[in-house]
Amino acid sequence: MCCSVRMWLVKTLLMLNLHITSEGKCLYVVLLMAVYWCTEALPLAVTAMLPVCLFPTLGILPSKKVCVQYFLETNFLFLSGLVMASAIEEWGLHRRIALKVLKIVGVKPAWLILGMMITTSFLSMWLSNTATTAMMLPIANAILESLFGNLETLKENCKDKSDPEGDSQVKMHVLPLKKKQIPDWTDRSEQNNLEEVRREAQYQMKVWKGFLICIPYAASIGGTATLTGTAPNLILVGQLKSYFPECDLINFGSWFVFAFPLMLLFLILGWIWIAFLYGGLNTRLCISKHDEREATEAKATAVIDEDYKKLGPIKFAEGSIAFFFILFAVLLFTRDPKFVTGWSIFFTKGFVSDAVTGVIIISILFFFPSQRPSLRWWFDSRASNTPYVPLLSWRKAQECVPWNIILLLGGGFAMAKGCEESGLAVWIGKHLQPLAQVPPAVAVILITAFIACFTEFASNTATIIIFLPVIAELAIRVKVNPLYFMIPATTGCSYAFMLPVSTPPNSIAFASGHLMVKDMVKTGFVMNILGILCVSLAMNTWGLHMFNLHIYPDWARPLNASSATVTIMTSLPTQHCPLVP
Repeated sequence: MCCSVRMWLVKTLLMLNLHITSEGKCLYVVLLMAVYWCTEALPLAVTAMLPVCLFPTLGILPSKKVCVQYFLETNFLFLSGLVMASAIEEWGLHRRIALKVLKIVGVKPAWLILGMMITTSFLSMWLSNTATTAMMLPIANAILESLFGNLETLKENCKDKSDPEGDSQVKMHVLPLKKKQIPDWTDRSEQNNLEEVRREAQYQMKVWKGFLICIPYAASIGGTATLTGTAPNLILVGQLKSYFPECDLINFGSWFVFAFPLMLLFLILGWIWIAFLYGGLNTRLCISKHDEREATEAKATAVIDEDYKKLGPIKFAEGSIAFFFILFAVLLFTRDPKFVTGWSIFFTKGFVSDAVTGVIIISILFFFPSQRPSLRWWFDSRASNTPYVPLLSWRKAQECVPWNIILLLGGGFAMAKGCEESGLAVWIGKHLQPLAQVPPAVAVILITAFIACFTEFASNTATIIIFLPVIAELAIRVKVNPLYFMIPATTGCSYAFMLPVSTPPNSIAFASGHLMVKDMVKTGFVMNILGILCVSLAMNTWGLHMFNLHIYPDWARPLNASSATVTIMTSLPTQHCPLVP
């Protein structure tokens, strides 16, 4: 079968080389990569390298233009975020942050779900969503076991334990009563107790599911708040630079100002929905009751306190990592946040980017000591000194950095470059002209919903790589600011909540064996709707003013000018797009 596939591929390549135009050849490569990414017939990273093979051999792009796309400055920014995350994991700072937040919010189910979601979303802003989920689930299970006991016992208590020999009760009604029977109040009381135990076990089981399901959802939501939080955000930046070189509106600071309020809004709405669905919202949130639940909550508090005490005082390495982590975030945020003047004005314009900032900080980690150096050694060379161990070794960085994702990013940028140079993007845009009749605000909802549904079955990185060039050309054709369509698509591809296969965090939570597919579909369907509405609200309120989305910008014209058929459009004055009257 593999041989036949290879032969078919060779024949197709020969046919394309002989008869098809440049746009057709590029379309073939795009469709081939889309099928491979969606079906995972090849590893995602291997599929991402196909442009290096196919673009030069099909005459679409020379290799020197293709290969350079695999390590743009966007990839270096992503790499710096991954290296910083590996340093945080190396010294356990993420676990200390998680336990501290849980100590603050308390152990009532609804507050604990909120604490889990806040912690997970914050960590996934800087760590990978998968690593964050894998770290938080054991913490959640430990707390749950202290609250509700063993899971198997809980499942057993959920079963209906009424008398299996129900025939005797039937016979009581059939046989004539010879004498007055005295009701057995003891049996009734026992049955009532069993029913109460069963109801309580079912409630605890629902809360347990709520705990487990909130963690992967919060990881996916939190990753949207920063450029380095998830790969699609960086693909947006990279493709903007490829299609619209004059656009400098999206950087770490401006994206954070837009996406962080959106993340908070969605997180709160998601918490309300999950807490409502899984029994966390009740009067116990505000009123203390002296009962068995209070005793179990006290035991859970003791577990969290004990785990936090085991960490001991903050070590020199943890403090150092925390300092560089804060410095990393502050420098990225303040370089050029757009709403105020950033520190980049002290350097030649256009020379210092977010990638430069990130690489400077992570480079320090490879030589900064992990133990407090002894000052006595400086004055007496014979005095003992602490052994020199850097905060991060290159071996550790190699193990923790997912290099396949960097190749995947590069494949997306190479595909976008091929679509631009071959004219495929303009060709697609011409065929999307009928969509100009759809109001832009409605188009935002439709685009976000479509991308969110598609990414339920495919990698979010592959999804945004495939559709972002099409969406960019659609915006050009309907004379709408490209960011008005591209930002919702980028954010929406992280909103995959309905299936275990949608994202690695969903898969990890499902693999625990305590969730069912119907639990994720029921919860995730409403989460998807909430996410789409939140994105639409953000784009039409603060996003509209932050990025001037009501104006069709001059920087969006070079894509039109790339085709001789539309060069006349460059002579048109800047006009308002139909977002506002």
